[in-house]
Amino acid sequence: MTDETDLGPLNRDVVLALVREELADILEKDAADIPEDATFADVGADSLALIELVEALEERLATRVPAFHIDDADLEGLTSVRDAVDYVTAKLPAT
Repeated sequence: MTDETDLGPLNRDVVLALVREELADILEKDAADIPEDATFADVGADSLALIELVEALEERLATRVPAFHIDDADLEGLTSVRDAVDYVTAKLPAT
């Protein structure tokens, strides 16, 4: 697992790496096997895996973005890796 203090500025590429890394850990896959354009169904992520992903991202990003939170109501709109990355990136403060 990557230490957030070593990531440099939080940008879209860093968020993509975090999403892929956490999803790979949850699904017991290699992050390289999770392309950005994949839907969660494509990589075998069910609703429980998505909840685990949200919790992991909130925990990891909280050290860099105080009170970072993914709203439960927004989860149904997130159907792909790209959706998750775009959503998280949009919630980050401007740098």
